[in-house]
Parts: sequence; structure tokens; C-alpha cells
Amino acid sequence: MKISGANHSSKAGGSSPRDGRTIAVTGKGGTGKTMLATLMIKILAESGDLKVLAVDADSATSLPFTLGMKIGKTVSEIRQEIIEYPEVKRRLTDDHIGNVMANILEPGKGFDLLIMGRPEAPGCFCTVNDLLRYGIETLARDYDITIIDGEAGPEQVNRRVLKSIGTLLVVADTSARSLETASVIIKVAQSQGNEKVGRAGLILNRFQGKRSAAKKMGLEILGYIPEDKNVNHYDAIGRPLLELPAESPGLKAVRQILEQII
Repeated sequence: MKISGANHSSKAGGSSPRDGRTIAVTGKGGTGKTMLATLMIKILAESGDLKVLAVDADSATSLPFTLGMKIGKTVSEIRQEIIEYPEVKRRLTDDHIGNVMANILEPGKGFDLLIMGRPEAPGCFCTVNDLLRYGIETLARDYDITIIDGEAGPEQVNRRVLKSIGTLLVVADTSARSLETASVIIKVAQSQGNEKVGRAGLILNRFQGKRSAAKKMGLEILGYIPEDKNVNHYDAIGRPLLELPAESPGLKAVRQILEQII
């Protein structure tokens, strides 16, 4: 895998800002989006050449489990503190909100994990949300690449995490309902223009070699992931997907996807 970049240690802080790539993963529930995000993080972290930020932006908070990590403090908890205690908001100036985000990172093996937590509460907290998003964007600049495990739609990812995304990967299986959902998500992403999502494409999971209706629907297919017994077994016993053996078909497929989009 040809990935350029210097060798960096995990945990942000002190280094100069970068123009990091951002890849967000979304799709209908149960199609394998968290699996895809996890395997991309594994491959990039093990390359040793990139500083990787992983973001769990799904309120289901599944990514820490597939990464084999514990859930620490979340962005939503900081948000609640700002709302409840005005003095906290006064302390979080533009000069160090990025440092606040860095302090709640969970260090993993070759990457750092940021957890968004539960979704926004009812009501308008636009100033608070903008402040936190600015902090996340500031943090992400210190990384070569950011992988986001998002909710089922690009608008949630943009609203909660970053103003723009380099590549949006929409995961689907070959069922008609899954493909229809993927099509809607991609159309929303494309309608937002390049300022929001640079590129949006489909990842077909549990692919069995038969061409589906995806191409007939005019969707750009960025990769195929076959049914992987290792992934199914690890999920069944609760073993982190970071421990998948190198010969796993799913891992090999995700490596090819990364080679295409990076």
C-alpha cells in the first residue's frame, strides 16, 4: 500500500497543522459501515506512516467495541457542561478549544479515537455546536487522515463533526432496500456540492460476485467487500476486528479500497 507521510506517534499536540484527508462512512444500519471504518483504521494505523484520527460520530457508539477500546469522555458530555455551566463556555475560547478536544482522545494502537456520544438534545444550541465543531476541525488538522464512522446520512456527519468531507463511503449490501437507502444518501451528498462532500461512492458489502442493480441506478462503486467468515466470527464472540488475520478476505478488500481512494 503506497501511503506517503512521516512516521508519527499517536496523540495530538505540538506538531504543525496539516491538511489531512477526511473519509466518512455511512449507510443503512446493519450493512457493515462500522466494520469498514474499523478495518480502514487498522490498515492505516499499521502502516506506520500516517497519523490517524478515528471519530465515532454514530450515537450507537459501536466503533470503540470493534476497536477493542473503552468509552471515555465524549464530545456530548463537553457540550452538556457548556450548556449547564456558563463559566465553562467562557473558558473555551478559540485559542484552546482544540486542546480540550485533544484531552478527551482515547489513544489506540497507532491512532487516536474521538467519541461524539449521544445526539443533540432538542432546542437550538447553534453557538455551542459551532464551537465544538470548530474544536474538532482544529484537532483534525493535526492528523494526516481522519476516519469517521457516521450515522445514516451525510447531513448528520457534517452537522456534528466537520463542515466538509473529502470522501463519503456509503455502505450497502445487494438488497434492493439497502441500495435504495444508499442512493438517497449519495444524492443528498452530491446536492450539497463540493464544499460539503468532495466525492461520494458506494461500497458493496457481502458481495458474492454477481453484479447488482447498483450500476443500473447510476451509482459509482468504489469497492467490493466479500462475505468474510472471520469478521462474522469475531462479531459473534465480541472480539475486536483489529485482531483480524492479514489473510482475511474482508481486510484484503478494504486495503484495495484504500489504495483507490487515497
